[in-house]
Amino acid sequence: MDDYLKHALEIVRAQASVRNMTEDEMNSMIKTLTQGIKEAMDVEQDKPEQSEAFALDPKKAIKEKSIVCLECNKSFKVLTKKHLAIHGLTPEEYKVKWGYKKNTSLVAKGLARERRKKMQDMKLWEKRKKN
Repeated sequence: MDDYLKHALEIVRAQASVRNMTEDEMNSMIKTLTQGIKEAMDVEQDKPEQSEAFALDPKKAIKEKSIVCLECNKSFKVLTKKHLAIHGLTPEEYKVKWGYKKNTSLVAKGLARERRKKMQDMKLWEKRKKN
């Protein structure tokens, strides 16, 4: 069975589980979704040159809500040691390879900001002084 059709059927099945749908609605939705998924996949396959050009710019890889791995072009909230090991790199080697400073955090900007604020709110350095 066609992958597009499988994905469309999953979506329609999920939709039908939460609301009543007529047979015509389901058939129409399956056709529309299959076509939409096929078009989206075709556009995605035509786009690798654009994504490669993006991947080569490390300054744009660290975004507000995600960080793009410049090795595989996938988005994450955090580039972990485990993920970088898949590419045969340590975080330090990755930073050197892509021109990041040593102290650059491989975390989405928003998440880094949240973590920093949480640590400041906890004031662990004051608790240590008391003990």
